[in-house]
Amino acid sequence: MANRLTKIYTRTGDAGETGKADGGRLSKDDRLIHAQGDIDELNSFIGLVASQIDDTDLSLLFNRIQHDLFNVGAEISMSQPLVSVSDVAFLEQQLDEYNVTLPPLEEFILPGGGETACLCHVARAVCRRAERSLVALHQNDALGSDLLAYINRLSDLLFVLSRVLTRLAGENEVYWKKRS
Repeated sequence: MANRLTKIYTRTGDAGETGKADGGRLSKDDRLIHAQGDIDELNSFIGLVASQIDDTDLSLLFNRIQHDLFNVGAEISMSQPLVSVSDVAFLEQQLDEYNVTLPPLEEFILPGGGETACLCHVARAVCRRAERSLVALHQNDALGSDLLAYINRLSDLLFVLSRVLTRLAGENEVYWKKRS
């Protein structure tokens, strides 16, 4: 990126439009821009979670996810497939490996279990919103099925990782209790 941006501000968006990767212009409230923003926010929360983790394997996993999310943003911006079935398979493998270390779920879990686990729950909720934005975008602009599957699997993985992070912090999960 050495010489790509000579200025951070361009003033071209001051009237409520933004540039597309292909040089076209869109309103800043377009579905594509919403989806890009949700993916960017998700990537930011993933970075925040990663900044709290000392475990090398988990740090590498979160770093890989951040790079994959950058590819998600690029794919929806340029309409070129960058997320593949192997990326989805990678998430499924991680899900299986981490989930096997956890006790079976017997109750619904509320966000809790320590600060890092809570941040991971926030990332999961943002991931679900990003998925909704991508589905809305997909209604008019066909997205790759691997991309949609990736985001769906990622929210599942973030749930499992929240549970893992709870245990690493020595905390207890917070279970939902039905009012009696």
